[in-house]
Amino acid sequence: MIHEEAKLANSSLEAQTRLRLVLAIATRGRPAILADTLAALEFQTRKPDALLIAYPEPQDVEGIASRFPQARLLLSQPGLTRQRNTILNALPTTDLLVFLDDDFHIHRDYLAVMEQLFLAHPEVVVATGTLLGDGIHGAALNPADASTLFRSCQTDGTPLAISPVFNAYGCNMVFRMEPIERHGIRFDESLPLYGWYEDVDFSRRLSRHGRAVRVDQAWGVHLGVKSGRHSEVRLGYSQVANPIYLARKRSVPWSFAVASVASRSLKNLVRSIAPESHIDRRGRLRGNIRAFRDLSNGSLSPTRVSSM
Repeated sequence: MIHEEAKLANSSLEAQTRLRLVLAIATRGRPAILADTLAALEFQTRKPDALLIAYPEPQDVEGIASRFPQARLLLSQPGLTRQRNTILNALPTTDLLVFLDDDFHIHRDYLAVMEQLFLAHPEVVVATGTLLGDGIHGAALNPADASTLFRSCQTDGTPLAISPVFNAYGCNMVFRMEPIERHGIRFDESLPLYGWYEDVDFSRRLSRHGRAVRVDQAWGVHLGVKSGRHSEVRLGYSQVANPIYLARKRSVPWSFAVASVASRSLKNLVRSIAPESHIDRRGRLRGNIRAFRDLSNGSLSPTRVSSM
């Protein structure tokens, strides 16, 4: 009898120190990159309880099912917000949902650290990690670069260091599912294709119900692989249309939207004179100009990029 009571006590203690955690990835057109990311996940000290991958075409996940049988593959309509909603709608019962980009590599303790954070801080509903490198702002990184950057990182048992953030960065976002389910929160499918600022919108709506934080010891590297991206003209249009749309729907303040539009457009204008080799600044500028023209005639909408 005492033995059985001890087993029940240990089981109860384990339940209090563990959360159900699902990891999810929306992918398109990069099966080799996706495979590298999934292979790196196998070294996590805290394994996810489930792995979901949303894709629009069979070739997007070619070879994935045989190599990673633990992954549940979900056919979806194309577009980042639609694919992430497909995941949310198919999600098993869970406490935490971790969204990673298909080219985002995480330190081996990332999931363990995030679980520790959400256990210790019940008021946190949104969390994002600390980037050691981000290839989206320059030449793309590769998995070897990520491994090199992780070598200097050690979780030595010190208390977690967290700081408030305006939003989680879309390449690595961790959400507490209880408020998402309670309030029926989903990604806004009016932000189509690559979904510029879909992470801002979702984070801001969810953070009305708790805190949004960055975790210093949850390290990651965003490879920033350029293949599979949409046209830079479309991106330039979204850089203007999407923040204005979000301000109009009141998920972000107008000060944020105006600052974002101004800074992106000005950068594209200045750098179009001598653009970087890895960014089509002139294409982005053309998209900016088309958006400003639509703003002036009252037809500005994020959905217009779908017909460009």
